[in-house]
Amino acid sequence: MSQLIRHACCILVLLLVSACATVMPSLDPPKVTVDSVESIPGNGGAPRFRIKLRVANPNQQSLDIAGISYGIEILDEELISGVTNDVPEIAGYTEEVVTLEASLQVFQLVRLLTKLGRASTEPLEYKFTAKIDFNGLVPTQRIEETGELALN
Repeated sequence: MSQLIRHACCILVLLLVSACATVMPSLDPPKVTVDSVESIPGNGGAPRFRIKLRVANPNQQSLDIAGISYGIEILDEELISGVTNDVPEIAGYTEEVVTLEASLQVFQLVRLLTKLGRASTEPLEYKFTAKIDFNGLVPTQRIEETGELALN
């Protein structure tokens, strides 16, 4: 009898797990692009920047974003990073501009300038990364955009 109860419990657990898997929505990741970067006054510390991201929702359902952490690297040196939880809900098949504030990492800048002193005039490789956390059952999305910045 106890073995029958164990089998019944195992079947019940499997059914619950498979039911939860179907509840999790399947989403395409939002498309995030850097719209603009501008310098803003710092509070006596490192320089600060206001970064505007354009976030496009390619899904039918709205994206209720809990927060975003992000960084910008140039030549593998993370120069700018920050976090925000002030993100509007993005309706399905629309896009919103999200404004972030970020700080410059001074020691990383020194390392980058050292690399640039030895580098040629070839374009600089950059990488923008973001981790987007959602409210509800939507899994975390990680986004990466890479490219080159011309020096001439």
